Amino acid sequence: MAKFSLYNIPLISLSEGFHTFEYALDDRFFAAIDGEEVKRGSVAVTVLVNRTSTSFEMDFDLNGTVQIPCTRCLDDMNQEVNTHDRLIVKFGRVYSEESDEIVIIPETDGEINIAWFLYEFIALAIPIKHVHPPGGCNRVVSSKLRKHRAINLYDEDDEDDVDDEDVGGDDEGFTEEEHQAHDPRWDALQRLQLEDD
Repeated sequence: MAKFSLYNIPLISLSEGFHTFEYALDDRFFAAIDGEEVKRGSVAVTVLVNRTSTSFEMDFDLNGTVQIPCTRCLDDMNQEVNTHDRLIVKFGRVYSEESDEIVIIPETDGEINIAWFLYEFIALAIPIKHVHPPGGCNRVVSSKLRKHRAINLYDEDDEDDVDDEDVGGDDEGFTEEEHQAHDPRWDALQRLQLEDD
């Protein structure tokens, strides 16, 4: 973690009370940390450390934008990040993570490197489904996706992918109400002649 020495906070030398640390995470940070979720971005970080007699309470504010692949078309897209996270650090004999919020570090070390924590806070702030705004997806990929999937006319998130051409095709002869209830995946089953036993 020598390349992330900038993100070392010397806890043992802090006096009791509040201390503020500020960082600017850029493309170099994300490339160096080599995480799977985010490869590029620009995020401003403010860390407020409150040293008490028994622990260090760390409040993180992260605001900025990261570039991640769209879950629909896989082209890069900008995703805003605005998250507030908390970490409590205590001194002990060996390093351990007691929970998502509590970390024990050896008192002999006297400092904590927060680089990976910052990356995790950003990655966890990204929604599971992250897509371009309507009309922003790669047109070639979107058209191929439409050809190879069943359309859910009730999925509001996919409204930008459904157009009049999607509703046509092999469904000719259906009324509007029948068309909305029609699912092309059942066509093969409907063509089977089943005998009543």
